[in-house]
Amino acid sequence: MFKTKVTEKLGIQYPIVGGTMMWVTTPEFTAAISNAGGLGVLASALYKSADAFAEAVDRLMDLTDKPFAVNLNFFPTMVPIDNSEYLEVMVRKGVKIVETSGHHAPEELCGRFKQAGLTWIHKCVG
Repeated sequence: MFKTKVTEKLGIQYPIVGGTMMWVTTPEFTAAISNAGGLGVLASALYKSADAFAEAVDRLMDLTDKPFAVNLNFFPTMVPIDNSEYLEVMVRKGVKIVETSGHHAPEELCGRFKQAGLTWIHKCVG
């Protein structure tokens, strides 16, 4: 086990954060990373509705009791994503860590991250 600021802040054993990969980071994949001691990250953009996303979070919570994060995608998309609805699901389900990627999250959502007490990670990609 490693002890770093990252492991302490995220409650994980190893300073490894699973990358969000569209179509790959399912509840099963995410749980495998978390159960191995890293931080699994579920891709919310895989789900076409808040209800489908809520089912995925429930499935993930059935598969692990370890910390995990949910990625909210702010890249331009062909079909708009309502990250506000997904954030509501995250708060209701007790998700503790949010990862954002793409463009900066809208200020309204940033305030809601803080209000909900979420640990917020922003991923810069190149």
